Amino acid sequence: MKILVTGGLGFIGSHTTVELQNKGYEVIIIDDLSNSTEKVLDGIVAITGKRPIFEKIDLKERSKVEDFFKRHQDVAGVIHFAASKAVGESVEKPLLYYENNIGTLVYLLKELSQKNKSSFIFSSSCTVYGQADKMPITESAPVKPAESPYGNTKQMGEEIIRDTCKVTPGINAIALRYFNPMGAHPSGEIGELPIGVPQNLVPFITQTGMGIREQLSVFGDDYPTEDGTCIRDYIHVVDLAKAHVVALERLLNGKNQDNYEVFNVGTGKGSSVLEVIKSFEKVSGKKLNYKIVDRRPGDITSAYADTTKANKVLGWKAESTLDEAMKSAWLWEEKIRK
Repeated sequence: MKILVTGGLGFIGSHTTVELQNKGYEVIIIDDLSNSTEKVLDGIVAITGKRPIFEKIDLKERSKVEDFFKRHQDVAGVIHFAASKAVGESVEKPLLYYENNIGTLVYLLKELSQKNKSSFIFSSSCTVYGQADKMPITESAPVKPAESPYGNTKQMGEEIIRDTCKVTPGINAIALRYFNPMGAHPSGEIGELPIGVPQNLVPFITQTGMGIREQLSVFGDDYPTEDGTCIRDYIHVVDLAKAHVVALERLLNGKNQDNYEVFNVGTGKGSSVLEVIKSFEKVSGKKLNYKIVDRRPGDITSAYADTTKANKVLGWKAESTLDEAMKSAWLWEEKIRK
């Protein structure tokens, strides 16, 4: 079965491609290489022994999207990762985010709505919940006004898919709202490759541990949490990749109850920034150079998932511990610096 993975050379996309190929699917990757590199293909081959088909396409060019689906009419499912994802940058360049994250989604759905049957997995985010009223966060928690244009594109993306599914019974879709992906493939062949200064905590930690960054700033230690630092739900990227395959197979096998469903994907456990730092120090044997600085605007106190629905309905569960995920992130950092 042929599966299209957009943004398939990115962090989560490449790990999902590996899991799909390990299960015997034929994968086609579309990526514009704006936040990735073609070398990732070599890592995928090293793990799976198979090279996915790769097409360098900018999904903002509608004619190219139409042409792709003319040439690949046998695509059975689409997993859509291709999007810009830096919160800070989205505040500075909102139109870039709306064009890249919303326009491309519309073009893909237009093509899929012309097929008799199609399965679509959308890469959403826990940012849709904002600062939730209670923890852990369930799928029925209210979607709060977005804190950033990036978060807004995820909310709007979900609304667009839901509205499309209402009038297009041939499209079956699942939005996966993930929490904080981290780590790398245990082989050390693929991992997170942030361009420039990392936006996420874990690559900033590993780069600081490697001496590439001088110091890690911890934004605030006066939050109403046990150690005063923010709490997030950190999920190993391989567990997250497997969730995409399970969700896709739910649609392909007609197990979905509605043609649009939503699932949280996390571990169900919150870890504070200081706990993540301690995990790094434990697995690496290094002392991390960090300092406490003022709070950062827009940061919420706490966000971690209630994973009951994903565990029971999807039949998926995160397996890896924080230390295991951190160990793989450190192995990857060491490898790419060599």
